[in-house]
Amino acid sequence: MKSLEELERIKKEAQAMTKLREDKENTKIVVGMGTCGIAAGARETLAAIMDELAKRNLQDVVVTQTGCVGLCEQEPIVDIVKPGKPKVTYGRVTGERARQIIASHVVNDRVVGEWVIATG
Repeated sequence: MKSLEELERIKKEAQAMTKLREDKENTKIVVGMGTCGIAAGARETLAAIMDELAKRNLQDVVVTQTGCVGLCEQEPIVDIVKPGKPKVTYGRVTGERARQIIASHVVNDRVVGEWVIATG
């Protein structure tokens, strides 16, 4: 059985994570991690995103995962949602492309048009 102090600590950690997910001020990156995405290389894409964010010390970015969105031929799929801007969905995002998307779109607010498959 857990102590009351340990339960309080777990509660505070969970509340902090919930706040991050709900925070409207953070840029959100969503990586498609369904079976089709994983088969297409989404694990490597996610790892590259996390590595690039860490290298650039970008702490105002929340990274989450989602399942299959039905565009299997476009996997790995990555959504970028910046505060006050429409969602941009990128397709066939390799690790190298993910790094370029972080540099261009997340850091410099320039959408990489050639890899966009949907907006809004």
